[in-house]
Amino acid sequence: MFLHLGQDALIKKNEIIGIFDLDNTTVSRQTRLFLAAKEKEGKIINVATDLPKSFILYRKGDDVVVYISQISAQTLLKRCSFLRKISYL
Repeated sequence: MFLHLGQDALIKKNEIIGIFDLDNTTVSRQTRLFLAAKEKEGKIINVATDLPKSFILYRKGDDVVVYISQISAQTLLKRCSFLRKISYL
C-alpha cells in the first residue's frame, strides 16, 4: 500500500519510520539538528506547496530520507491506519 503525501508524492507505507508534526517536534534542538543534517546531505524532499505541517522519516534502501508535507501528521497517520483509537483525557 502507498501513502499520498501531497502533490504527486506517493511512498510505500511499510517503509515509513515515523510521521511527525512539524510545529511540535521542531521545538527540540535535537530535531532541528537532525533536520539540518539531512538537509545538508540533500536527503530532504519537500512536497509542500503551502505551509509545511509534517515531516515523514522514510527508509529508502539503506538511507533515511525526510519528506516535508503540507498535510497534517494526524491526517497522514489516519490514512496509514496507525491511529486505531484516540482517547482524550
